[in-house]
Amino acid sequence: MESISEIRSKLDEIKGYNLYNEGGLDYVINLYSDFSRDYTEDVRAGVIKLVKSAETQKTKLIREKERLSAMIEFEQKFYDKGYIAGIDEVGRGPLAGPIVTAAVVLPHGLMIPYVNDSKQLSEEKREELFDIIMDKAISVACGMHSEQDIDDMGIALADSDAMKMAALKLSVKPDFILVDAFPIKELDIEQYPIIKGDTKSISIAAASIVAKVTRDRLMVKLDEMYPGYGFAKNKGYGSAEHIEAIKTLGPCPAHRRSFIKNFV
Repeated sequence: MESISEIRSKLDEIKGYNLYNEGGLDYVINLYSDFSRDYTEDVRAGVIKLVKSAETQKTKLIREKERLSAMIEFEQKFYDKGYIAGIDEVGRGPLAGPIVTAAVVLPHGLMIPYVNDSKQLSEEKREELFDIIMDKAISVACGMHSEQDIDDMGIALADSDAMKMAALKLSVKPDFILVDAFPIKELDIEQYPIIKGDTKSISIAAASIVAKVTRDRLMVKLDEMYPGYGFAKNKGYGSAEHIEAIKTLGPCPAHRRSFIKNFV
């Protein structure tokens, strides 16, 4: 008879399986099912606890699969169009730094576990998913407008133009675009805007992650160039410490003059 320690090691191996390997969620769900089946008649308290743990983990993965299945419904609706790009932006509201957009074309039917609106993910998870998206996507591209561009153009136009830029930089020309909230101006590609699209479309969610990680990395670099404002921490947003730094140190070249006029 296997020891409880040996059985626990088997369960730990399942828990440690990389969900982004071949087979993904379905493969690991089946592993948990097999584990429960193999040990469900073992009456030892320790084994009963391990089986319960396996069932709990399996339930979590089933729920994640259901969530992802809902998040590819828009993509499935338009698969006959051809290449579908999801587009999103990060950085409309900060007092400093650029606005960054991303466009992502994913293979049809691909479900990447835990891809979601970037705001709902930890920094560590965003970084992990960024690498996976870059590896599995058919094409990824970013657009950007600087602080000066934002001051000159206005944030709405800078945002729309940066999204257009991302779409046109893709290595494959998208046949259809899913975009968060509002359609992109002056872009001759069929579009479908989705309110809160980064929580409803896996392509838009993937784009939100790429845009967020790309911009956050840029803000860390700006923090090195212009210390004292806390850009690495606040990412240019108007925290109390950031606003106080503007009042004390004055603005730096990374600040959006049209956004900080009340603080200088």
